[in-house]
Amino acid sequence: MLETKRTFIRPINQEDAKAVFNYRSDSKTNQFQGWIPKTLEDVNEFIYKNPAEFNVPETWFQLVIIETNSDKIIGDIGVHFSDERNLQCEIGCTLNKAYQKKGFASETLQAVIDHLFTRLEKHRVFASLDPKNESSVNLMERLGFRKEAHFKRSLWFRGKWVDDLVFAILKSEWK
Repeated sequence: MLETKRTFIRPINQEDAKAVFNYRSDSKTNQFQGWIPKTLEDVNEFIYKNPAEFNVPETWFQLVIIETNSDKIIGDIGVHFSDERNLQCEIGCTLNKAYQKKGFASETLQAVIDHLFTRLEKHRVFASLDPKNESSVNLMERLGFRKEAHFKRSLWFRGKWVDDLVFAILKSEWK
């Protein structure tokens, strides 16, 4: 679907389940993620629920990130086509800890966001983060997103109320 200097980004499929489970099941690394699979079957179910088409209003679509040199799945990007008019998208990214802090998240998210704005004519892209997730906050700032909101204890997450930061960028602001 999309290529960057070091990666290929394509829709997730059933053959990806084991590789996705290997990094997604790491609860310490993924402490800010809303979904941490406990079994390979959890991942198979997750993949099965992925829509057949990209860009369907009110759906989440999952893509995998493949490092070109090794042909290994190193992470995934979720795109939520969040409104019925299909002009806004929420994004989220999960990387295998061995590939974090190496620019892969920036590189792949830039490609996906550029595709959303230039090919699909989206108006706004946003992300919802835990303020304690400093790496993701820094990533959003590096990508040119602005902090739009800080909601205090607005999300019930793993048995407690947590804050939610919303970062966003408009098509007219994207470089």
